[in-house]
Amino acid sequence: MSDPGRTESSEIYAGLMSGTSLDGVDAVLVDLGRRPELLGAAYLPFPAKLRAALAGLQEAHRSELDAAARAGIELSRIYARAIGRLLERHEIRSQAVRAIGCHGQTVRHRPESGYSLQLGNPAWLAEHTGITVVADFRNRDIAAGGQGAPLVPAFHAAWFRDSCRHRVIANLGGIANITNLPPRGAVTGFDTGPGNILLDAWAHEKIGRHFDRGGRLAARGEPIPSLLEAFLADPYFRRSPPKSTGRDYFNIRWLRRFRPSRYQGSNVQTTLAELTARSIQDSINRFCPGAEEVYLCGGGAQNTDLVRRISESLTGMRVATTERLGIHPNWVEATAFAWLAQRALRREPGNLPGVTGARGPRVLGAIYTG
Repeated sequence: MSDPGRTESSEIYAGLMSGTSLDGVDAVLVDLGRRPELLGAAYLPFPAKLRAALAGLQEAHRSELDAAARAGIELSRIYARAIGRLLERHEIRSQAVRAIGCHGQTVRHRPESGYSLQLGNPAWLAEHTGITVVADFRNRDIAAGGQGAPLVPAFHAAWFRDSCRHRVIANLGGIANITNLPPRGAVTGFDTGPGNILLDAWAHEKIGRHFDRGGRLAARGEPIPSLLEAFLADPYFRRSPPKSTGRDYFNIRWLRRFRPSRYQGSNVQTTLAELTARSIQDSINRFCPGAEEVYLCGGGAQNTDLVRRISESLTGMRVATTERLGIHPNWVEATAFAWLAQRALRREPGNLPGVTGARGPRVLGAIYTG
């Protein structure tokens, strides 16, 4: 149990992350003082109605502004519930939390057009929790010429970099991204392409489930080489970083262009798993020369079949999850946004220009005082 006597002078922050998989929200409480410590974590699934609303907002329609505003408020209700649950469970008063770092739910990521849109109502969240909220982390980086993503590499560098071993952190969210952490020199990172997003979409279409638990469907099939090569011919995989992507690019419509219904369903799922593993492998081999260790995080780290494929593809490298480095893979991204909130309150940069392509370091996030 955490110490209920922690005061306003403590460095306790909360982090909230709801990713492209549209499954729910990850929430953490973390003490970012001299000895950083994860105090607690919780997961709340999205109600089916909210999940459907968020999925519907991936495409333009007549009432999307109203739908987006309503979804943002409902998201903030769930965010507030997750924070309240953590505070109660660990007997920590809201006054002891310096700020909530809230990434929000991405429904458009268009850095080439100058914006990225994350739903959520940070003013509502601050009002109903009484805690300062830091949100809108991406757009300042985009305004400075960057991609606005990925943002977690700065956190990976602060928490996971080793002075002797060349590490890579691979985040297996809806979209996969890697962070290259050489012992010396610049930290780099980028979105490699789909992580779980196509696997989830195809599982929902073929077996009526929101995800392929443990990769069981993929494990039953055989990869289709011609289909895999067609996937990999997409120009995104050939682009050099900095680069980022999202659900508005890789989605079920992208997959249907390849007429997957011509093939056995399990074989398509296997091929999609190979796509995720292969795109990560190619990215590490091409842009992380000399990598010795690869640590996996994100929801895909629970997919036994996918982890096996990635491990087998990265010959000569040690592959494990970030739990070996002290943070369970489910909580890395939420912890990163707690850390980014602390950076914002301290007026310290949160981006890495070498990752996003921004013109320089920038303080990220808009602050809503609690």
